Amino acid sequence: MTRTVPLEDFFKKPEKIIVRLSPSGDQIAWMEPWKHRMNVHVKNLVSGKVIRVTSAVERDLSGYVWANNNRIVFMMDKGGNENQRLYGVTGDGSNRIEYTEFNKVQCRILNNLEDDDEHILFQMNRRDKKIFDVYRLNVETGAMELIAENPGNVSEWFTDHEGMLRLAKTTDGVNTGIIYREKEQDDWNQIASYDFREHAKPIFFTPDNKAAYVSSNVNRDKTAIFEYDLGTGKEGKLIFEHPEVDVWHLMYSRKRQTITGVSFTTDKRCFHYFDEISRRIQKFVDGTLSGYHNSVTSFDREETKCIVHSGSDRTLGAYYLLDLEKWALEKLFDLSPWLHEDDMAEMRPIKYTARDGKTIHGYLTLPNDVDPVNLPLIVNPHGGPWTRDNWGFRQPVQFLVNRGFAVLKMNFRGSTGYGREFLESGYGQWGLAMQDDVTDGVLWAIDQGIADPDRVAIYGVSYGGYAALMGIVKTPDLFTAAVDYVGVANLFTILENMPPYWEHMREMMYVRIGHPTEDRERLTATSPALNADKIKTPLFVAQGANDPRVNKSESDQMVNALRNRGVHVDYMVKENEGHGFNNEENQFDFFRAMEQFLKKHLGCVK
Repeated sequence: MTRTVPLEDFFKKPEKIIVRLSPSGDQIAWMEPWKHRMNVHVKNLVSGKVIRVTSAVERDLSGYVWANNNRIVFMMDKGGNENQRLYGVTGDGSNRIEYTEFNKVQCRILNNLEDDDEHILFQMNRRDKKIFDVYRLNVETGAMELIAENPGNVSEWFTDHEGMLRLAKTTDGVNTGIIYREKEQDDWNQIASYDFREHAKPIFFTPDNKAAYVSSNVNRDKTAIFEYDLGTGKEGKLIFEHPEVDVWHLMYSRKRQTITGVSFTTDKRCFHYFDEISRRIQKFVDGTLSGYHNSVTSFDREETKCIVHSGSDRTLGAYYLLDLEKWALEKLFDLSPWLHEDDMAEMRPIKYTARDGKTIHGYLTLPNDVDPVNLPLIVNPHGGPWTRDNWGFRQPVQFLVNRGFAVLKMNFRGSTGYGREFLESGYGQWGLAMQDDVTDGVLWAIDQGIADPDRVAIYGVSYGGYAALMGIVKTPDLFTAAVDYVGVANLFTILENMPPYWEHMREMMYVRIGHPTEDRERLTATSPALNADKIKTPLFVAQGANDPRVNKSESDQMVNALRNRGVHVDYMVKENEGHGFNNEENQFDFFRAMEQFLKKHLGCVK
């Protein structure tokens, strides 16, 4: 009999995450909780000594990189505002430098320059909040040099294998383009232009730095990997394609200067290798750690060692160190050893047919030890919406299933990964066909006998929160309860209040969502806050006060519209959070309140 796992066990910080080898391979770094916040720790693989090198107490670090064998650069924002600052520290925790002590500025690491131990490249929007310039940063002194001023239309920068900034993706909001220069001191030349529906997105340069690899859907439905001629701006040799799904992730060996393989996602993540060494690594790991999904996450510079993550849909998994000279695999640590696989449930790929005949792929997770009949169902549409759900371990899903609920996730039209036609079929369909795909998933689960039609709730984050709100506007009799977590409530105000660095996407957003003037009637009909009179379903709303993507005003509008009608709404606001709750204690509060809310309205299942 599956035991009831304590809520805190699902949502407390993993023991260790983001494990990376130092360039020399004689140290590893990772993030683990210290005073309930994720901080960087370093272990010397020779002596075994472990040192905590950062001391964040207000918020988790956002990430880190090895700048050289003895210096780590890490990132952190304040209260979820996503304005990342850059800091540096040595491997013994000394000589801490705050590199970017700027207010209301977002910084992003571009390249840690593996062949340059003194510098990294980063980008920030200090000069103009809408765009990002590129700087070369001396990690030892903190001195920085502007090496590329954004002309106003660059949305993404790319360096060659020597760290030279020579390629960029541009946009005017509708059209995208690629600009290129042979040398870093040369002027930029535009080599290609596309409607945003098409793209040839650079991945990285070829080993000789004379051409590039791109993921492209130009004149095709499914994105595939090509070589790309930087003189003509045209795709050349096809590297890899898949008949059913998009492919955009290409792997590279810096040591051997060759592309090694691709990864792509059908129902699960898959790999295809081009070279024998990578194929042999994967075969060895899969043979040793059979029954798990295994992937290499980090190499040392000489590629004599690598870090392997091994997990599944029922476990966050473990990290291993693979010595490629001895072909010896050593377990380093489990991510969440307090969670036992036998208590977790299988995430099953499913598919169903939408009302217009379109195939919708998704994932169904059912409680263990019960007949899959007439169960209370939580439908959980993903955020984005221009992303997709994947197979794997999901703490919220396993928590809900452990409490006796079935959970259904689906990749409704407009999700990425299934080709251009499927993505574009969601344009202008917020609250319409995209919402119908969610509804049709619920009806499928009811028709299969899995879901009890009188005990169905909808829960989502970001766009998923919008889908939860729109679900109880459009089909109020279908749902017994709804949970909106940092969700969009008003399509006019979400477009009006985009972060400044999203401004270059405005015209694209108008196509994908709708134009506030030209599509006013449609946007009004599909804005939950403007249709609160249709809502009769119990609702729980959660919001971070510092959310730069979905402003708190979105949730305020929704809650106030209902409260003005005398309708009770459970509303949780965390003042030190942004787009979703990050701090452990806030996650505990949210999921504890959500559990009680669902049990109250769907019945005490377990």
